[in-house]
Amino acid sequence: MYAIIADGGKNYKVSPGQVVELEKKDVASGKEIDLSDVLYFKSDKEVLVGTPKVEGVKVTGVVEGDTKAPKVTILKSKRRKNYRKKQGHRQVYTKVRIKDIVKG
Repeated sequence: MYAIIADGGKNYKVSPGQVVELEKKDVASGKEIDLSDVLYFKSDKEVLVGTPKVEGVKVTGVVEGDTKAPKVTILKSKRRKNYRKKQGHRQVYTKVRIKDIVKG
């Protein structure tokens, strides 16, 4: 059984027991979270495709904490102008362990 959910402008394929890194959420570690934007649901018996969302299906998960992605380095320069600028960025994600996919 698995589902495709939409969160933060991205789509994720999730199944029970899987750990997913979603966009940062203001939820404390250990709390439950409901993800109701389900686009596709497949089980052993049926397949549901949303237009655009599947009604009556939601994904529940437990927040495991926040994590950071690897550093991305940004270099800017202009030739012959003695202009150089170096920046770095680390995106923050929330780790969520998918607990169950509930239909109904």
